[in-house]
Amino acid sequence: MKTILLDTHVFLWMQNEPDRLSDKITSCLQSNEFRWFVSQISVWEIQIKYDIGKLSLPTTPSECIPKIIRQSGLAYQNLQDDAIFMLGRLPQLHRDPFDRLLVATCIVNGWALATVDEQIKEYPVQTIS
Repeated sequence: MKTILLDTHVFLWMQNEPDRLSDKITSCLQSNEFRWFVSQISVWEIQIKYDIGKLSLPTTPSECIPKIIRQSGLAYQNLQDDAIFMLGRLPQLHRDPFDRLLVATCIVNGWALATVDEQIKEYPVQTIS
């Protein structure tokens, strides 16, 4: 079974704007061939964007995000020290620290990343878009 980590925007679109997902991501999400993860990194990013007013949610992240994760059936990945240390070996192709950590997590675990971010595709990580 192949494991795929959701980029934060894909996780949010899955919940609130599924029409924004590509046909490929939608098809993969409906398949039993994949195991899907959402990362603690995305939860952190969501909280920060909510706090600075860049993200609107129906309730606070602490109220809605754990519930969404439970109801979605996604597995949860805590931030790993190995992913943090991998950052030092990644080229500075992307300025977003959350995206870089998601890439590092995928590299460390041998996972693919579901994303539409073109800059991420420059890293040595398999993507699904």
